[in-house]
Amino acid sequence: MQTLKSNNESNSEAERRIERLSLHLNPILNLTWNHHPLEMENCSRGKKLIVDANSLTGYMRGKYRDIQEKVFDYFNANPQLQTPLEISKDNHRELCMNQLLGLVREAGIRPLHYVVHDPAKYFAILEAVGSVDMSLGIKMGVQYSLWGGSVINLGTQKHKDKYYDGMDNLDFPGCFAMTELHHGSNVQGLQTVATFDPITDEFIVDTPNDGAIKWWIGNAAVHGKFATVFARLKLPNYDAKGISDMGVHAFIVPIRDMKTHQTLPGIEIHDCGHKVGLNGVDNGALRFRSVRIPRDNLLNRFGDVSRDGQYTSTLPSVNKRFGATLGELVGGRVGLAYSSVSVLKVAATIAIRYSLIRQQFGPPNQPEVTILDYQSHQHKLMPMLASTYAFHFATTNLVEKYAQMKKSHDEELVADVHALSAGLKAYVTSYTAKSLSICREACGGHGYAAVNRFGSLRNDHDIFQTFEGDNTVLLQQYRTSRLLHSVAVRLQKHSKPLGQFGAWNRCLNHLLTLAESHIESVILAKFIEAVQSCPDPSAQAALKLVCDLYALDRIWNDIGTYRNVDYVAPNKAKAIHKLSEYLSFQVRNIAKELVDAFDLPDHVTRAPIAKQSGAYSQYTQYVGFE
Repeated sequence: MQTLKSNNESNSEAERRIERLSLHLNPILNLTWNHHPLEMENCSRGKKLIVDANSLTGYMRGKYRDIQEKVFDYFNANPQLQTPLEISKDNHRELCMNQLLGLVREAGIRPLHYVVHDPAKYFAILEAVGSVDMSLGIKMGVQYSLWGGSVINLGTQKHKDKYYDGMDNLDFPGCFAMTELHHGSNVQGLQTVATFDPITDEFIVDTPNDGAIKWWIGNAAVHGKFATVFARLKLPNYDAKGISDMGVHAFIVPIRDMKTHQTLPGIEIHDCGHKVGLNGVDNGALRFRSVRIPRDNLLNRFGDVSRDGQYTSTLPSVNKRFGATLGELVGGRVGLAYSSVSVLKVAATIAIRYSLIRQQFGPPNQPEVTILDYQSHQHKLMPMLASTYAFHFATTNLVEKYAQMKKSHDEELVADVHALSAGLKAYVTSYTAKSLSICREACGGHGYAAVNRFGSLRNDHDIFQTFEGDNTVLLQQYRTSRLLHSVAVRLQKHSKPLGQFGAWNRCLNHLLTLAESHIESVILAKFIEAVQSCPDPSAQAALKLVCDLYALDRIWNDIGTYRNVDYVAPNKAKAIHKLSEYLSFQVRNIAKELVDAFDLPDHVTRAPIAKQSGAYSQYTQYVGFE
């Protein structure tokens, strides 16, 4: 009976999910699940939409278009700050630092101000900067979101008074030293220690073993002068004559001399070396040997130590303090999700623009046709384009929620942003990583040329799946609130013989699938809201078509689930596939307008095959023909 009940509930969940998705499809397609077979009437009478490109572009770019244009124009006017195709690791790092200095001191863009006062504008700047050079986007994020953000969000007024101006104007370049050689996602397992010395009123920072060496620390190898170091705060326990571990806290640790830039005593810094991508970022490894810092260098918003070594906190437990600390750092995760979409926009733009000019084969004795007219090519690129739009609206909504959270500090909103940022970051970055390879393949041999950027985009973006939490770990953060009854039954079944952790591990794939399904529903809901809010009828019609394709592609992508529970009959599955192909054809007809709405100029895409005019002549000139 229990098995029957679980199966019925799985069927019910499948029905609810497919009905929720199908309700958002175009009514004229008469997609009806409960009483009638899936029909495609009126499809053959579909006409190409006429899209007001300016209206669609304005709606997509939003209210921060001007600041993004300022970034693009600055780098376009300064060719010495543009990243060349072939550049050594060391030169790339110096260029990246000079790019950031120019942005702040010459262009007058001050990211830290927006981190504090207008996070949505900060993320818009980050998107534009990342489009110029992804290494620059990451370096800016390390300086302002991580190093700057940790001081602002985890410290108190005394820290802001002392460090804000230097962080803002780049006099105080800094690092975010959390990850260790042996610990990344499991932050509570960090081993670096900061022990309070009541005699000197200092903390002593130590790396107790090689596994505790801080690793992959951006800005550490070359440029950083300070680091926010996450370490276990330990206090002398006079009653028990031992040491009390108060959990992981954050400390400001100077790592280089302000004048000479020499490494300070007790600190050992090494270069993590050449990476698969993002070689403009100087990742380093840090070891601390009895490094003494003033007690005031504890970032003490959530926990403090008095002169006599007494610990105080408004939060009652180690876990509560740890959760509050990490909750204040969620901005990095929001930024990665948002930036990943910008990478996908660039890649989709290059691949689709090229596919609109590349011609191969055709009917006998007739001109060749563009490769985007082939159904197989539409199948590769049009659902991806639809997903890019869906992710744009979902991450824009996430940024808006994050900005509201920073103003209101509402606990429910904090929890929502924490879970949503985890899910979107994991889902979007994984999708983008796969899509970059598809875009490269869709452009054939020319996609393999480094100048056409798919290689560098793929290499630079690849680590987004690991930054700010491994994607598998992040998707699990829905596991307590989104479980179906059937999963609860499985967990209960396995808990007795395997224990809680073993049961969770046995059901992990099921849990991850549920998390992905939830994120897809959230993305679709935000897409629908965006369609409904679009003020221009022609742009709204285009977005509705793209939204329909996204919804149907999600159903088709998971058709096995629906077939396994006998909810979608074979004839319905076949009809879903046909309808998906038809919608891809319809989206292909407005593909140019859709990618143009991303408003990425040639000097930002920087791929000869994606030039909006004279693509082939640009390409031949690049290799040396006149």
